[in-house]
Parts: sequence; C-alpha cells; structure tokens
Amino acid sequence: MKIQLARGLRRYLIAGLLFWVPAGLTWLTFKFLLDLADGLLTLLPDQLKPDNLLGFHIPGFGALIALVVLVLTGLLVANLVGQTLVVWWDELMNRIPLVRTIYSGVKGFTESLMKSKASFRQVVMIEFPRKDVWTMAFVTATNLPDYSGRYGGEPQICVYVPTTPIPTTGYNLIVRQSEVVPIDMSVDDAMKMIVTLGVVVPPGTHAGGPTSTST
Repeated sequence: MKIQLARGLRRYLIAGLLFWVPAGLTWLTFKFLLDLADGLLTLLPDQLKPDNLLGFHIPGFGALIALVVLVLTGLLVANLVGQTLVVWWDELMNRIPLVRTIYSGVKGFTESLMKSKASFRQVVMIEFPRKDVWTMAFVTATNLPDYSGRYGGEPQICVYVPTTPIPTTGYNLIVRQSEVVPIDMSVDDAMKMIVTLGVVVPPGTHAGGPTSTST
C-alpha cells in the first residue's frame, strides 16, 4: 500500500513538474524580455518618457518601441544605402580583436538559424554515417545531376544533416533520391527533436511518400 502511494505521489509530482517548469520558464523569459525592453525607455529624455506623458506606467511599452526600432532598422538595411552601412559596420567590428570573435560568432549563428531554416524544404531520413544507422536530414535542393556519373543519371538530392544539440553545424551531403526516406514531420518539430537530443518526439511521426523532385 505504501509502495503504491509513493508511486502515485511520484507520478503526480512528475506530472506537476512537467506542467509548471515549462510554463514558469516561459513566463520568466517573457517577463525578462519585457523588463529589458522597458529598460530602453530610460534612454529617452524625461519629457518624452511614456510614464511622464501619460501619467501612468504601461508594462511592455518598451517592447512596442523595440519592435518599431527593429522594423525601421530592417527597412534601412534592406536598401542599398543600408547594406553599405552594414558592410562598413561589419568591417569595423572585425577589426577589434576581442569584439571580432564575439560579433562574428553571434552573427554567424543568427544567420545560420534564420536563413538556413527557411531554405529547408522537407524532413527526411537517410542512412548516415553508415548503413543501418539512420539520422534526420533536411532537403535543401532536389533534381541535382549525377555529378559522379556512377549512378546512370539517377537524380541526386542535397540534404543537410545537423549535429545535436547545435543544429547550425552539420554535414552537407549529396545522395541518390532512392536513398532518401521522407517522413511526416515539420521542420520545427525536427528542430525540437534535434535540440533536445531526441527527448521531445512529435506524436504520429511516420514515413511519408517519395520526395518531390521539383525545383
């Protein structure tokens, strides 16, 4: 009886932790970002601060200003003049010894995360790094020619195999289309599974149909 009670309490405790830990961390992260954005308001002159203009405090108002700043920055860097300024800024940052290492690393990680994810077309499974060992990969290009000339002109597919738990590094492979097994999984779900070392597995995942060869 005591053993069953202990097992029941343990099961309920784990269930409670599984609910509150993600919810609590999400709330703390969101609150931290809001407080950080509100801290930007301290940079404004006293007469322009929203609290002084409105007479009361609005939580998260700094986040709205930060969003406006991001959009305006995006509009600036998207044109020719802005791109020239970005190149100049990158060159300046790369000339400072300690800053260069941090800046280039963070920028490379951000670009890889934002741009490469958008270019992934489909989640597939391939045998890698050896036969009978399977790993997830992302299709980045299809209908490639048989560069090696060893497969009778069979279409080739370019896939990216990310490493765990940092998916911004990995392997770029060109494989035969017949060796690729598509699975019914979104890119977001695959990323979650890779980052969590396979702990978070999306429900209902199964092998799909043949990979499309359209470009």
